[in-house]
Amino acid sequence: MIARAVPASTQFRVRAPRAEGVWLCLFDGNIEERVDMVRDGDDWVADLPVDMVGMSYGYRARGPWAPEQGLWFDPAKLLVDPRAIELDRPFRQDHRLAVHGADTADLVPRAIVQGTLPVVPPAPPLFERGGLIYEVNVKAFTHLHPDIPPARRGTIAALAHPAILAHLRKLRVNAVELMPIIAWIDERHLPPLGLSNAWGYNPVVPMALDPRLCPGGMAELAGTVAALRAEGIGVILDLVFNHTGESDVHGGMLSLRGLDNGAYAHAPDGTLINDTGCGNTLDFGNRAVRELTLDTLRHFVRHAGVDGFRFDLGTVMARSPGFMADAPIFAEIAADPLLRDRVLIAEPWDIGPGGYQLGKFPENWLEWNDCWRDDVRRFWRGDVGTGIGPLATRIAGSADIFGPCTTRPCRSVNFLAAHDGFTLADTLAYERRNNYANGEDNRDGHGENHSWNNGVEGPSTDPMVHERRSAFARAMLGTLFVSTGTIMLTAGDEFGRSQHGNNNAYAQDNPLTWIDWTARDIDLEDHVADLAQWRASHHGARACFPEDGRWLTMDGTPMTTADWDAPGASIIVWRAADGTGFAVDRKGPRVFPLRPEDTILPSRSPN
Repeated sequence: MIARAVPASTQFRVRAPRAEGVWLCLFDGNIEERVDMVRDGDDWVADLPVDMVGMSYGYRARGPWAPEQGLWFDPAKLLVDPRAIELDRPFRQDHRLAVHGADTADLVPRAIVQGTLPVVPPAPPLFERGGLIYEVNVKAFTHLHPDIPPARRGTIAALAHPAILAHLRKLRVNAVELMPIIAWIDERHLPPLGLSNAWGYNPVVPMALDPRLCPGGMAELAGTVAALRAEGIGVILDLVFNHTGESDVHGGMLSLRGLDNGAYAHAPDGTLINDTGCGNTLDFGNRAVRELTLDTLRHFVRHAGVDGFRFDLGTVMARSPGFMADAPIFAEIAADPLLRDRVLIAEPWDIGPGGYQLGKFPENWLEWNDCWRDDVRRFWRGDVGTGIGPLATRIAGSADIFGPCTTRPCRSVNFLAAHDGFTLADTLAYERRNNYANGEDNRDGHGENHSWNNGVEGPSTDPMVHERRSAFARAMLGTLFVSTGTIMLTAGDEFGRSQHGNNNAYAQDNPLTWIDWTARDIDLEDHVADLAQWRASHHGARACFPEDGRWLTMDGTPMTTADWDAPGASIIVWRAADGTGFAVDRKGPRVFPLRPEDTILPSRSPN
């Protein structure tokens, strides 16, 4: 069901099961030609006896206008092919998108008819469990990089620049996880505030790359993936299948709403289910939604060679309407020859009923572990009553959530910070969020970040405050790199990136989120590189917690129940086979590696 050109002919096919008629709209500049399509079951088809590669097109559909019955047919609306691969322009917000009878042909992007796309030779993923994932906002990461040519900054191609590759090699990154690169639309409240979406978690159709990030289309993405793979670095795409940018009933008509509104989940009374907080929720009980999802995943594996995918609000994919651990999409991915070996990462929660499902995804999936993040932050903050036990559980692979991982790879993705929430530096500089720039009177974003300011709220020139924050940053990063499981570092946290306390910077496509490469804390960056070297040299990927490890006090004696519960306790663990390991000193604060001869540790500086 996609516009497909073959020699001397082109077929257009689109799903619109409840439409009374569909037009194919062909564009030559601003001149529109409409072609009546013919029903074929739930689809509408137009076969044209000409090769139309490069032609721009869209659809219009007619039928009842009865939103209360889930029928949104409005022939005035130009609709994007839900299976479009390339668009001629970005999406832009406009009130006409939601006005019945208002024509939107000048607003809505047009899809481009594709020829035969090159196929990337099949290859197993480079990334393996236990490795380091580096979360990247493509534009923010490269927009200010002084070594990248200005015309290339902010694009996917910039990730293949030698300066970026050198930085990734320095940190021993095993895979970059690209925040959404699919074409998105701003939330409708942002333009009046002079703001725009900086993260991309508001896509409209799932396969079309955003032309602002990827002006070279699939060839640019495939070339960048190949350049990264040549350095031993895999690519994971962060994809959004939980909702679309058509939003709630007050949102615009851009694609599915005007063609197949049944793709969205509805309550028995006909209202849109909003388990995402974004106004709508895709219905994975609908086979057509699953087919579109599977085809999207295959598309990026087959034509770009990506290692895998991270699924935003991933519980939605297993809802129909409630979460099901044996949801059909899991079995369908597992049975697919092209997808079954890919890296699959769930954000295991949404805001709907029973939406928190950490530890409930299939065994071959990894899961973002917010319990790791929160327990580690609470430990280093020194929360009353937090002994060493919860930290040891997190370091050892969160067996309370995922089960023992001494003989199988741990499924936990451990992270100190992510795109959503405080940066690592802001975790140590702000007790309260500072989101006023978002225009919502500081009501948005997480209210509890388990953060602390070390005596001064916000930036400080006090050397003692700076030293203390630096010590905690190093200790927390050390905790990350010694932990069992996959670890994730958000780009810039390795050198002290700050968002000035904004913990929901989705609407800040400006210097607040653009990484300032000239202001890097090189000492901290070098410390992270040393940690990465240690992790690779002494514990490999740390995908499994070593069975031969022992937990000891700082004087080398086995931990007792009293030691586990004692506030301020410090611990040592090493692998009995070679005597190496690491020490956690809460009073330091510090985390540092051990040599085989370090069987009893006096108080000393990290080696």
